[in-house]
Amino acid sequence: MAVRQPRYTKEEAARRGDELYDGGIRALVEPQHMGEIVAIDLDSGSWEVDPDEDVAADRLEARLPDAEILVLRVGARYITRFRSPRSLHRLGQ
Repeated sequence: MAVRQPRYTKEEAARRGDELYDGGIRALVEPQHMGEIVAIDLDSGSWEVDPDEDVAADRLEARLPDAEILVLRVGARYITRFRSPRSLHRLGQ
């Protein structure tokens, strides 16, 4: 199976992820999931939370196979990873 390239630049992914997180997800996950991982589909705004980033992203991808996933740590203001279907990319590399 061919690995697809991300649909968004790193900057656009970060901007969209911040908008989705600040626009509603934050209120649903803080403070009870502080320090855990939230995986967000940048297209639909759907998300999953789990202490393990692979589990959160895999669960979201199981529901949305074409998901463009951004992985954030709840309570932190930095992005840890950007995940395209069938691949995982670190932002900043």
